[in-house]
Amino acid sequence: VVLLKFDYWSGVLGPVMAVLMAAGSVAALLVLFRRVAANRKVTGEVASIVRHDALNIVEVGIQLEGRWAGHDAGQFAFVTLHEDEGPHPFTISSAWTGDGRIQFIIKALGDYTRTLADRLRVGNPVTVEGPYGRFNFQGESPRQIWVGGGIGITPFISRLKTLARQGDGKAIDLFHTTAVYDAEAIGLLERDAQAANIRLHVLWDERDGWLDAERIRQTVPDWRDADVWFCGPAGFGQALKRDLTALGLPGARFHQELFEMR
Repeated sequence: VVLLKFDYWSGVLGPVMAVLMAAGSVAALLVLFRRVAANRKVTGEVASIVRHDALNIVEVGIQLEGRWAGHDAGQFAFVTLHEDEGPHPFTISSAWTGDGRIQFIIKALGDYTRTLADRLRVGNPVTVEGPYGRFNFQGESPRQIWVGGGIGITPFISRLKTLARQGDGKAIDLFHTTAVYDAEAIGLLERDAQAANIRLHVLWDERDGWLDAERIRQTVPDWRDADVWFCGPAGFGQALKRDLTALGLPGARFHQELFEMR
């Protein structure tokens, strides 16, 4: 409801308000009937489910039936696995190969994701909206440093698979920090890193302690020339950025995934 004096409608303000009200009504109808980003939505079904209970994660493979425009490593999508829960944002962990298959690695962080592995079944219908995000690994420097904290390793897995298919010539060090050491998951990560010709450094908190700027500086001598890409706990990323920039890294070269939705 818009309340205006009658005289205003006959002046310049009247037509302006009429246009704004019409636009608002159209937008409301689009939201009401779920037509927002309709051209980015495709349907499919769950094709595979792999549980890693020690890490509290589940890998979900989806076979898309609609036309998916493709995605870049580091992007995410809104995925509806159960209609009663609606869409949830998850980072895509697979490279795009054009076969309609995409994969997500989902960690049990909230009420819904904690029960997801038990509720999912192969063949369940899925709706995927996306892709979104600009965590795209694009930078001018020929040297990159990646830091994936916990489940924050997901966009880097996608990038590793992409580089294994088509390298970009950059020298890259990947640091993966984890509170739980799962030999099978680490083995898969090592395989992907080797295929992509990436130097991998796995730090298990209990064994290796925390990753900090000093350890990065000691491990990567030319770190000042690198673009740093970080995905993980926000506080961890902020501390790394603060310390690296204090040591001389240009702030514009530190790229942090701000994807905090649950």
